[in-house]
Amino acid sequence: MGLDSNEKILADYNDVFADIMNVFLYGGKRVIREEQLENSKDRSQYKADGKLHEQERDVSKFYNGKEIRIAFLGIEHQNYEDAYMPLRVISYDGSSYRKQLLKSDEKGSGKKKIKPYPVITLVLYFGTKHWSAGKSLYEVLEIPEDIKEYVSDYKINVIEVAFLNQKQIDLFQSDFKIIADFFVQKRKNEDYVPADDPIEHVDEVLKMLEIMVGDNRYPQVLEALNKERDKKGISMCEVYDKIEGRGIQKGIQMEKANTEKERKRADEEHERAEAAKKENEYLRKILMDNNIAF
Repeated sequence: MGLDSNEKILADYNDVFADIMNVFLYGGKRVIREEQLENSKDRSQYKADGKLHEQERDVSKFYNGKEIRIAFLGIEHQNYEDAYMPLRVISYDGSSYRKQLLKSDEKGSGKKKIKPYPVITLVLYFGTKHWSAGKSLYEVLEIPEDIKEYVSDYKINVIEVAFLNQKQIDLFQSDFKIIADFFVQKRKNEDYVPADDPIEHVDEVLKMLEIMVGDNRYPQVLEALNKERDKKGISMCEVYDKIEGRGIQKGIQMEKANTEKERKRADEEHERAEAAKKENEYLRKILMDNNIAF
């Protein structure tokens, strides 16, 4: 199932939203700034089966640069594949363009006509298997070849969060780095090794993880933290210290690395010992064959 109101609170923060867009649109360059974002509750209505329906994006904001509105940015969260995602996204984007058209046609309002601006939607997919559903209208629709040239294609931007590499994760400067790292580790390992980076939006991060992974221990930890102390500076290490009931210290990653080094060193010493033993046996055989005392 997709995200509900709890899950989209984190991306609603301008620092997180700008961070996500800067990493995926600009390769980590700090192009979009928090103060350039304007909140938008992008709802639209459509009529189907004689009834009026409403659709709403997960998160959307206007991006204003150089004193003019230059883009409308939207984020859709998915923790499962949606075979008709291209149809959903085109309906959202089309609605946004439709609103621009209506505003540009306003007369007698005394307002300056708005120059059309681009609409960009990112689909953040948190699944631990690659997205295999269609990413364009051509992949979703069954189009007879003789009319295909008359059907416009429309692709969507699916970001497979769990398959980001470490270089990409390190580009994030907001709490989304914690979320991305969590899902990448979840895909790779059975055990999650948390970092000790402080969480800025503690409530929102834990609420998001609660619903995304279906673990009701997160709200319990959140309640305990609210009672015990100010949440400022809390890290995922401290959160998992409570969740797992074990002492996760700041040096846990180093300890794990040292264990691997010790295991590797022991294996190498065993291999050297075996090699030396074989060499001694070979030498002993040569000496015995030549009646040389040893």
